[in-house]
Amino acid sequence: MGGTAGKAQVAVLNASDDILELLRRMLEHEGLTTVTAHVDDVKRGRLDLIEFLEAHDPDVILYDIAPPYEDNWAFFRLVRATDAARGRTFIITTTNKQALEQLVGPVGAHEIVGKPFDVDAVLESVRQALARRETFKA
Repeated sequence: MGGTAGKAQVAVLNASDDILELLRRMLEHEGLTTVTAHVDDVKRGRLDLIEFLEAHDPDVILYDIAPPYEDNWAFFRLVRATDAARGRTFIITTTNKQALEQLVGPVGAHEIVGKPFDVDAVLESVRQALARRETFKA
């Protein structure tokens, strides 16, 4: 696993064009190769997530859980259980952390509400996930 030419790669899956673009720019500014996809495209079969993960081989996946939380959490659990997702680090984002965690329990999600939101916290989670992966590889 691991991006292109030794460069860490992050996949961002979200329902919002604006958030996808904001996160992509933020991550690329940090020197990370970034690929994006719409969660809805995966759910509707317009994007084959397994092919996407195999083709891009991301080290970390920023995955957004949008309302309705119960349905989208169930779909996320299916995604995470695929062979292509196995061993990959997921960082959860959502628009209402309290509502999501009331339903599924603590998941350490980052709340993204409007713009601006705390991009530093998201970026720090990505950095930590990549550092853990590097430690594990060594």
